[in-house]
Amino acid sequence: MIIAGVDEVGRGCLAGPVTAAAVILKNHIPGLNDSKQISSSKREALSRIIIEESIFSFANISNYKIDEINIHQATLLAMQEAIIGLPITPDLVYVDGKFTPDVEVNCKAVVGGDKLIPEISAASIIAKVHRDEFMIELDKKFPIYAFAQNKGYGTAHHLNALKESGYSRFHRKTFKGVIAE
Repeated sequence: MIIAGVDEVGRGCLAGPVTAAAVILKNHIPGLNDSKQISSSKREALSRIIIEESIFSFANISNYKIDEINIHQATLLAMQEAIIGLPITPDLVYVDGKFTPDVEVNCKAVVGGDKLIPEISAASIIAKVHRDEFMIELDKKFPIYAFAQNKGYGTAHHLNALKESGYSRFHRKTFKGVIAE
């Protein structure tokens, strides 16, 4: 049986895309866990191993689309696109969380799955590294927001920069804190 795991990152950010990854592991990879539970250096090392030793796909849903359809629907769309983007069709997809995307594959939602199921852990790790790399590059164009440090989350510095300078074209305008109320 071919099993895939899918997870998303960036759901709570004020800027940037929501990113999902789908992963089919070819072999056991030691040290897998929820991406938020491991250090950035270990996460980056594991990401390289996962990419070399698995079958995977990424999907990014832009801040424009998030504003258009809402973050919940954008998250499901990212997961759907990541699953569809896999070069082989899995028999079963474990999805982190309560909801499953609309795909022609058997999916099972697992709350806390990124801590329990290695395929979801792997998806969590590579999605986080992939999205973080995007935000670090974005920081070079928009250093005022400190995206390299906050990855688009609403830190005090980020919120202050929004108040002082307004938002960039990468900000989610439907999210509280982006546009002054």
